[in-house]
Amino acid sequence: MKNKIMKYIKEIFYFFILLILFANILSFYRSGHLVNEPLPFKSVVLLNQETYALSQDKPTLLYFWATWCPICKAQSPNIQTIAKNYNVLTVAVKSGSDREIQEYLKSHNLDFKVINDYDGSIANKFGISVFPTTLLYDKDREFFYSDVGYTSTIGLWLRMWWIN
Repeated sequence: MKNKIMKYIKEIFYFFILLILFANILSFYRSGHLVNEPLPFKSVVLLNQETYALSQDKPTLLYFWATWCPICKAQSPNIQTIAKNYNVLTVAVKSGSDREIQEYLKSHNLDFKVINDYDGSIANKFGISVFPTTLLYDKDREFFYSDVGYTSTIGLWLRMWWIN
């Protein structure tokens, strides 16, 4: 009986390793068309019409998401957690009016900084076609890393720690 349980645990472990490997390969493949140039802006206008100046001495996480994206719904709490300690700016792509996005944020207990990309033009400038997409920039605004699809909180923490 004990050998059977160990066999199942081993198979589950191998399954998760393969799943993680597959997810990373898929993310790498999807990231191939992203623009990996320096972060092009120093300040932006947020949903609430505030002008937000990006920190000059900290790395920046730029998160492209949409209210209609089910994976974004699962990942946004991870971004929320990271936003408490790091410079995070998010872009809601083709997700409705400012009011609709604010209602979405409120209903999901999210309060990270959001730009409304009404028509997808910001996403297009970065080569974004899959959601969610996360881009990381170092403190000098140089491109550091991209991830397409779901990323765990621990994965985000480790990447932000590494870039810091």
